[in-house]
Amino acid sequence: MSSDFYKASILPYAGIIIKICRAYTDSQEDFEDYYQEVCLQIWRSREQFRGDSKWSTWIYRLSLNICLTLIKKKNNNRQNKTTDLSFIESSEENHAFADESLNLLYDAIKKLSEIDRAVILLYLEEKPYKEIGEIIGTSHNNIAVRITRIKERLKKLLDGKIN
Repeated sequence: MSSDFYKASILPYAGIIIKICRAYTDSQEDFEDYYQEVCLQIWRSREQFRGDSKWSTWIYRLSLNICLTLIKKKNNNRQNKTTDLSFIESSEENHAFADESLNLLYDAIKKLSEIDRAVILLYLEEKPYKEIGEIIGTSHNNIAVRITRIKERLKKLLDGKIN
C-alpha cells in the first residue's frame, strides 16, 4: 500500500475505521488485527469503488462487512476447538483505551446485535438516517425506529438493568 493512498484515502477516515473495529473486538490485539485488515481490504478494493455513494459511506460499509466476516471466522474457529477459557472477557483486557466512560459505552454497544452496533456507531458519527440506511441496506424510516429502540436498550444497559 502506498503511503500517499493511505494518507489521502484512509487516514482521513481512520476515526470511522477505529470506531467500527473497536465495537467488534474485545482486546487490543484483535482491534489491531481488524484495523490492519480493514485498511488492507480498502486498498485492495479501491478500484471497485464506483462512486455510487460517498467515499466515507463506502469505507463504513467495507469496514463493517470486514469486521462481521472476521467475527464469523473467529466464531467458526472457536466452535471447532474445545472450550477455550481465554475467551472469557477480563475487564482489564477489555479496556485497552483510557477513557472509562467511553469504555462503558463500548461495553454496552458490544452487547447489541451486530447490525444494531453498526447503526448506533453511524448515528454517533452523526450520519443522516438516509446514509445509515444506505450503508445498512434498509429504509431511513426503519433506521429511525431502530435508533430509538437502540437508545432505550443502551440506557438500560448503562443503568445496569440488563446484563
